[in-house]
Amino acid sequence: MRVYVVGAGAVGTYLGEQLRGIGNEVMYAPRALEDVVPVEVDLAIVTVKAYDTPGAIQTLRRGLRDPSATTILTPQNGIGNEELLAQAFGADSVVSAALTVPVERDASGQGVAARGGGIAFAPVGANAHNWLLAAFGATDLPVSAVADYRALKWSKLALNVVANASCAILDMLPERLVREDEIFALEIRMLREVRATMKALGIKAIDLPRYPVRALLAAASLPTPLARTALAGRIAGARGDKPPSLLLDLRGAKHQTEVEYLNGAVARAARDAGVAAPVNAGLARILSDIAHMPQLWSKYRERPEMLRDELRGRSGAPSAATKETAP
Repeated sequence: MRVYVVGAGAVGTYLGEQLRGIGNEVMYAPRALEDVVPVEVDLAIVTVKAYDTPGAIQTLRRGLRDPSATTILTPQNGIGNEELLAQAFGADSVVSAALTVPVERDASGQGVAARGGGIAFAPVGANAHNWLLAAFGATDLPVSAVADYRALKWSKLALNVVANASCAILDMLPERLVREDEIFALEIRMLREVRATMKALGIKAIDLPRYPVRALLAAASLPTPLARTALAGRIAGARGDKPPSLLLDLRGAKHQTEVEYLNGAVARAARDAGVAAPVNAGLARILSDIAHMPQLWSKYRERPEMLRDELRGRSGAPSAATKETAP
């Protein structure tokens, strides 16, 4: 099998080298569009950040000699990548994926993975693409198939938003965030908004390799004191002292993050479905402002009360002292 990877970051090189290791020919797309040359491949994997998907589409249009003969796989985080790729190449050519293996770059820049997790696939169009299960199953990655790509990507989003935007805004690691009672209460409200939006859209949460997403969202629906007890230890244990992706983007001074495809996507979908999602909307707005105007970060860094007051004012969230008897 000939494989073309667009996005030679941690995830792209990890998946590419997994496939190379079992005898496939793997090529990585050049960064500059003018350096892209047409190739004949069976599989193209798009692993760029969600905000770079339009650029990846340009690369694929130039680089795929026969797009109709190529399956396009997107294990990207966030909502909207599948739709853009389907619009460009047809839904039947696109397969959604969710990778739940923690991947980081080593000293050489190649993606290396921790133990646990796996990859799940879901077709965007009518074609099942079952051969992908066999192709990736020949590596050491556990694989599974999902019927509804929206359920797959929204369930992955539910994992991605946990202790992510709040940590980035506050320049704070997850292990500390869970000890900030009022901020963590807002984090729980944020998850409830995700759950309510999925329900309004008719999307059922599914469990992903290593991660019981349904239990996560069910715990968030408990009264806040119980939800805090159920979730704090899990989040601290899973993420602990690892900076989440949005915080890494701010620390890297990228001036752009995926928050609009995570919390922002929740806020937009909630609005369209007639559901309130003020915490997600607030997190997306604040983080986007900081990314574009880094001088604003000093207002929130290590100052949870500033984020608490702003989000509470917009969401009507109760204070930590308010007793809740229902979600």
